[in-house]
Amino acid sequence: MTEQPTFADLGVPAALVDSLNERGITSPFPIQISTLPDSLAGRDVLGRGKTGSGKTLAFSIPLAARLAGVKRAPSRPSGLVLAPTRELATQITATLEPLAAALGLKVTTIFGGVAQSRQETALRGGVDIVVACPGRLEDLMRQKLISLDAVQTTVLDEADHMADLGFLPGVTRILAATPAGGQRLLFSATLDNGVDKLVKRFLSNPVSHSVDEANSPVAAMTHHVFHVSGADVKKDLVRMLASGSDRRILFMRTKHQARKLARQLTESGVPSVDLHGNLSQPARDRNLAAFADGSARVLVATDIAARGVHVDDVGLVVHVDPPAEHKAYLHRSGRTARAGSAGDVVTIVLPEQRADTKVLLRKAGITAAPQQVHADHESVTALVGEVAPLQMPAPAPVKSTASRQPKARSGGQGRGAGQGRAAEGRGGQGRSGQGRGGQARGGQSRGAGQSRAGGQSTGSAPARQHASAGQPAPQRRRGPRRAGRPAGAPTAR
Repeated sequence: MTEQPTFADLGVPAALVDSLNERGITSPFPIQISTLPDSLAGRDVLGRGKTGSGKTLAFSIPLAARLAGVKRAPSRPSGLVLAPTRELATQITATLEPLAAALGLKVTTIFGGVAQSRQETALRGGVDIVVACPGRLEDLMRQKLISLDAVQTTVLDEADHMADLGFLPGVTRILAATPAGGQRLLFSATLDNGVDKLVKRFLSNPVSHSVDEANSPVAAMTHHVFHVSGADVKKDLVRMLASGSDRRILFMRTKHQARKLARQLTESGVPSVDLHGNLSQPARDRNLAAFADGSARVLVATDIAARGVHVDDVGLVVHVDPPAEHKAYLHRSGRTARAGSAGDVVTIVLPEQRADTKVLLRKAGITAAPQQVHADHESVTALVGEVAPLQMPAPAPVKSTASRQPKARSGGQGRGAGQGRAAEGRGGQGRSGQGRGGQARGGQSRGAGQSRAGGQSTGSAPARQHASAGQPAPQRRRGPRRAGRPAGAPTAR
């Protein structure tokens, strides 16, 4: 048996080998073994490999190696990586930064959904490598805040997904703005939907490397097809599949359903977060971080997470809603069984979905005998394994009503002692319970404990401190509560 080469054997510079070793990366994956000799030599490379095959390091290593020692200039990067989604761009940057730092290179990330000002500042300060999504990058190019005329190496990652999202016209304009003689590395699972046109126009005599068939499933992945009799059985099954102790990703078709399921699972004691297009970028980052660090065991996502979410040790992917086409199935499923680890994939099928799902799986090259199951079926419990302890959300603190103030007349205590006409008002305790924001919006009075006749007034710093400290605020009931609202409940507006 031929001994597997090391990174050093493949020509990776010693500083980068040391950086990889520090992160415990000692053995190259097949796509890295195939592509690195050519990409490090400066050749254009077309790499085909399924998700989880190690493509990010396959292009990050030669990108960093080629730019070592290049003079840095404001707003003129010498390396460019294009990615279809913000999540993928962020994770590419996380992989690339340690390698770049080992060679004294600076990396910045550019995408939409966040303020542009920080990106402008980073570019003006000078960066060597930009990892970008096409939309925001083109915006900055139109504003002449970045120039690509010094780019020596350009990488296109997940080129087929960029085609699926309609980004190819923008990608074409971006590539045309880079020097014709620069190195181009293109990585894609497939070459359909116009990706082949990019290859023909922008790659010069490329060396092609494919580590597997374009639509082949991961060998270490086990697929299960669970037929259910109806929506109620499906709901119980989803709850059971989510309750394992390892990381799990549940895929839904719509943003609303993803948000709803994440909330329901969390309320039932399974810490979960959602990921979909309606979330702001900071919210996406927070939810992904919670999933990565284990504070949330379950990620409920739409297809936005089928690409670009690279979290290790995802033990199970569940297609709660089967996707519309087979490529989406493979990319969703590729969130597990990454980097040589094993993983399981479950597709839940309602009676009316059986015919379409059968066609979907055949196109994806998946052979799995359907099973009619319920939540306690032995095939289900085998996948769940050890059920993690439930983590019920903490109950909201009950507001104390021990401290009550005497009834205040308009202008009586109100002006002198900071108790308004009825000590509740919008501040203090609300109209028939707590005020608009729990405790007093005003707490104490505007200036020096004085209030207008309308009750405790709005806006003093002491008042806000009083409320945030959780101290009981003066309360007085002005009459019978409205039916259906418990004491102390916030007033809805």
